Amino acid sequence: MASTPRQRRKDARPQELLDAALELFVEKGFAATRSEEVAARAGVAKGTLYRYYPSKNELFKAMVRENLSMHIAESAAQAAQYEGPIAELLGRMMQAWWAKVGHGKAGVVCKIVMVEARRFPELAQFYVDEVITPSQALIGGLIERGIRSGEFRAVPIEATVHLLIAPMLHMLLHEHSFGEHDICPETMTAEELLDAQMSLLLHGLLAPG
Repeated sequence: MASTPRQRRKDARPQELLDAALELFVEKGFAATRSEEVAARAGVAKGTLYRYYPSKNELFKAMVRENLSMHIAESAAQAAQYEGPIAELLGRMMQAWWAKVGHGKAGVVCKIVMVEARRFPELAQFYVDEVITPSQALIGGLIERGIRSGEFRAVPIEATVHLLIAPMLHMLLHEHSFGEHDICPETMTAEELLDAQMSLLLHGLLAPG
């Protein structure tokens, strides 16, 4: 049986509320945004918002799950089935992360967390559990696989994970801060920077002897 326009509207409502919340969090910050403002922006009553998301914190958690946790889970599933060179997979994953997360809505969510984390320790811990820890475990696991197979030398895994992630966080902050106003334009694409990062990480700065 075909769904009615009213049913389709109801099914779309959670996404409409998440979109409205993200707009307001960007405009005003998480702390300054009130739940009734989110409901008004989405064109619904405050009671409707609470039916889907009992609190502003739960609304934010849903935003993190949809924009970030989902991508991490997909990447982990793909990595578990991958059987080729780990260096190639790492390069592809970084490029895919930027395409899906870095410069889209998900990147805005990351920036909001970085800005607001000190004031909201519960949300900060949630972000660590949902995003940071799984991401580090995924990348660290791939590096460990490369070491075990002999593709990589025995590098310090935790430090190498940070070396891979840090440039992407820098690009994300630039994209959603300076980049939004075009006051400090990048002189290269994110894809070019990620390629250079992987080349340096894999081959270093020293010329062949």
